[in-house]
Amino acid sequence: MALIEDIDMKISLGSWAFAFGPYTDNPVPFEKCIERLSKAGYDGIEVCGFPPHVTLERYPTTASRAELVKMLKDAGLGVSGYAADFSTVNPAVAGNRQKYLDLFKRNVELCADIGSAGIRVDSVAAPGSIPESDYAATMDRMADIWRDGAGIAQQAGLRLVWEFEPGFAYNKPSEVVAMHQKVGHPNFSVMFDTSHAYMCGVVGARQHPPKETLPGGVAEFLKKLEGRIGHIHLIDSDGTLHGDETSTHRPFGEGFVDFKALAPALLAVPNIEWWCIDLCFWPGSWELVESSRAFVADLLGAKGGR
Repeated sequence: MALIEDIDMKISLGSWAFAFGPYTDNPVPFEKCIERLSKAGYDGIEVCGFPPHVTLERYPTTASRAELVKMLKDAGLGVSGYAADFSTVNPAVAGNRQKYLDLFKRNVELCADIGSAGIRVDSVAAPGSIPESDYAATMDRMADIWRDGAGIAQQAGLRLVWEFEPGFAYNKPSEVVAMHQKVGHPNFSVMFDTSHAYMCGVVGARQHPPKETLPGGVAEFLKKLEGRIGHIHLIDSDGTLHGDETSTHRPFGEGFVDFKALAPALLAVPNIEWWCIDLCFWPGSWELVESSRAFVADLLGAKGGR
């Protein structure tokens, strides 16, 4: 296993910050996001797979993706990950297994073509949408699907990471650990988003009853997931939900996550090359590009940048 000093730490930012929420009616074009992040000194971009950014419909062929790769290369940006759109095929629904895996394979092909480091999944199903009588069985079905998905991604040279959050089912700390254990594939890991970790580990937002919180907060959650984390998203939390659905991704320094205290444990997570800033749903995220990068660069002790 690689040591932390063996890994070249790189900073990226998720392009969905400029396509969702306040930007829905006037999204920033992906090309403009590339230009902005490059000028701000980022090493890469984490790609939004939802309209109007990098979708299967917009980039349906290897040739069309080659143009995107050239654009990224010219800008000096890598791709830290891909947030694919699986919203049309809920993996919690019995009978959706093959439909999900077919869509998954298509997204994996796109990821491989654009040089993404990995592909992100979530449980799609909202908290409370799964009947109590089927709750445990649905978790098993989902794990079975992702076990196959992890193998598919591995063959393409991609890491499969699952993002837990209050907006989707199976978000209790014990459930996150259990899901990783149930999938049981070496290429399946957990995405640790610091804002979601606060809302799921400290607040216990939108959990399947009974509520479960951790006395040690985000740091304890991080410890519980030791050996299970494959990707990290960095952003603050003020303990509230955005639209009563998912974590409010508050700008650094405006919430309750103690990044200074958490930094040593975060930096000790093995094999983390990319550190992605997630400003999802935050108004004015376009104006926070430079300051957010500076915060994370300082956190990583990498002020010089590329």
